[in-house]
Amino acid sequence: MSLEKIVKVDYVPRVEGQGELKIKVRGDMAEVEFVIYEPPRFFEAFLIGRKFNEIHELTSRICGICPVSHQLAALKAVENAMKVEVSDLTLSLRKLLHMGSHIQSHVLNLYLLAAPDYLGYESIIPMAKDRLEVVKRALRLKKLGNDLVELIGGRAIHPVSTVVGGFTEIPSKRAFDSMKSRLMEAREDAVETVRFVSKFNYPNFERRCEHVALTKDGEYAINDGRLRSTEGLDIREEEYRARIKEEQVDYSWAKHSTVVGRGSYLVGPLARVNLNFKSMTDLTKSVADEVGFKPLCYNPFKNLVARALEVLNLVDTSVEVISNLNLRNERVTEREFKPKEGEGYAIVEAPRGVLYHAYGFDGEGRVKWADIAPPTCQNARNIEEDLKAFVPKIAKMNTGDIALRSEMLVRAYDPCISCSVHAQLTS
Repeated sequence: MSLEKIVKVDYVPRVEGQGELKIKVRGDMAEVEFVIYEPPRFFEAFLIGRKFNEIHELTSRICGICPVSHQLAALKAVENAMKVEVSDLTLSLRKLLHMGSHIQSHVLNLYLLAAPDYLGYESIIPMAKDRLEVVKRALRLKKLGNDLVELIGGRAIHPVSTVVGGFTEIPSKRAFDSMKSRLMEAREDAVETVRFVSKFNYPNFERRCEHVALTKDGEYAINDGRLRSTEGLDIREEEYRARIKEEQVDYSWAKHSTVVGRGSYLVGPLARVNLNFKSMTDLTKSVADEVGFKPLCYNPFKNLVARALEVLNLVDTSVEVISNLNLRNERVTEREFKPKEGEGYAIVEAPRGVLYHAYGFDGEGRVKWADIAPPTCQNARNIEEDLKAFVPKIAKMNTGDIALRSEMLVRAYDPCISCSVHAQLTS
């Protein structure tokens, strides 16, 4: 008869926000609760009554790591509701802005949050003593992402140049040429990042589940496309709530998401790479082949390899986008748009996965209702399901080792807990 082990992690370190793990394991069965106790943020509630041109500024403050994603999702939803057309240049600049944001976030997770687990350090501080060049590479790539966001958005966190319809300022060709040169030089660091992360000793664990991501013919989708999955989901943005069910669990402030009629699902780098691998750059696919990564991959720990491949793909694609920019003076002001009644829906790929924003507006352009579904809400149930399958495989370890490896699985998802704690007004 197998003994029951109880594993409790009061505070999951090296993730954004506050959460804990409660695990009971007996034999080949495990009970798991990923408890997010950070208080709810009420963004959907206090957006009600605000003007359409304020929404992207306010939702940016949901997160200091992925403010660009929330800005772009909000802008896209508002523009859909107000029937605002944006230029090709705006679309290209928003893509570059978002790619810079993904680089910022991915490098933070790979080097500062996840790598210490696999290299035997408590944090990056002692790691820097032994692996200074690795840490310097991390800082170079992080600064590159910061500077790309600042170039287009006006500052590295909570950009200020994005508005409904476009941008208030367009950088000069000279500034873009300089950034292009830096991106080309950064390819080597990005390739080395993939090689570095691929050498980690990952647990031999796979659990087939549904992977969901934006897809778009001819490009690696992060701002536009249809929402598709490895199990046949294929929907438009406005169909999201008809196919994705959300429920509140009594032990967490983060709601759990499931595909209607099926179950939990995974969003984020691994889902994107699995669904969009053919659209990655030739260099990225070549390096993926070199390190032995092949989709479809269902090992959640390999989120890290997918994230590293995305860093390379982002750097490589940014060079191409800058090369094809047709720069013009397209400054946009708020006075150019008259509000109208309507509803708008948007999905973008935040660094951690699918991000959904939807709003209803009255005739004065004020918010009547708001609905936001961040990636960690969508991953929360799947994290638990992964742990239920994984923990019994390591049940013979002591509770400290079980706790560490469970934390490592959570960190592979890179949850953004502050994004996940939302509450909505109900009638």
